Amino acid sequence: MNFKYYLGVIGTVPLLPLMYFQGKNIRKKVPQLPEAKEPKGVVNGGFNKTINILSIGESTIAGVGIDFHKNGFTGTLATTLSTALKSNVNWHVYAKSGYTVKQVCEKIIPKIKETSADIIVVGMGGNDAFTLNSPKNWISDINNLIDLLQHKYPKTPIFFTNMPPIKEFPAFTKTIKFVIGNLVEILGKELHNNLKNKENVFYCDEIITLKEWSKKHSLDTSNPKIYFSDGVHPSKLTYQIWGKEIGEFIVNTKKIKQ
Repeated sequence: MNFKYYLGVIGTVPLLPLMYFQGKNIRKKVPQLPEAKEPKGVVNGGFNKTINILSIGESTIAGVGIDFHKNGFTGTLATTLSTALKSNVNWHVYAKSGYTVKQVCEKIIPKIKETSADIIVVGMGGNDAFTLNSPKNWISDINNLIDLLQHKYPKTPIFFTNMPPIKEFPAFTKTIKFVIGNLVEILGKELHNNLKNKENVFYCDEIITLKEWSKKHSLDTSNPKIYFSDGVHPSKLTYQIWGKEIGEFIVNTKKIKQ
């Protein structure tokens, strides 16, 4: 039992009416951006070998806030891996804005057409936090997702990205950042603990903060809006930084495994 979660639930109950009205107000103000176009692509570096990548998840993996996937997270991830692994890369995005892990299992995984994959990347957590999913149900859904993927691709490594940095979203109120931000961090810790004993499944558990990103990449710390397209979803800059960092995480993980 996750006592921190249940204490949080008890403390959250009086805030629910406030969060409801704040959420309605945010939805009115935040523009409804489409998902990125062209969910399939190739990085041809002229190498002798080719790897296949599947990118699965919610709105960030679906590329909300970017024009084409090749300019966003998965395109940058593929370019990073192509260079580091000296391989051409075929990539395909399977993602949907608003989906929880349970919905991905039910509505996306059955539609995946590829018969083989060399790397699978999963980006989830935001919608499960917003729907106030419990840690117990979250892990049950995660384990189901892993089982489905390993049944289709028994030897393929699965990499879970960082949890979304909800506490950094400029469009959100302090109340929503506190409640949902804390929950997403709890879900992240549960994910980390759950994957410790999983074979060939990895999680980038670093908590993203704009302060650290700005320092690391020499960016303007006085303007956090550069990281967001609508105050909630990533900007082109953020997608590309994130894609590169997950690519490096995968490469470093593979080196350790070797």
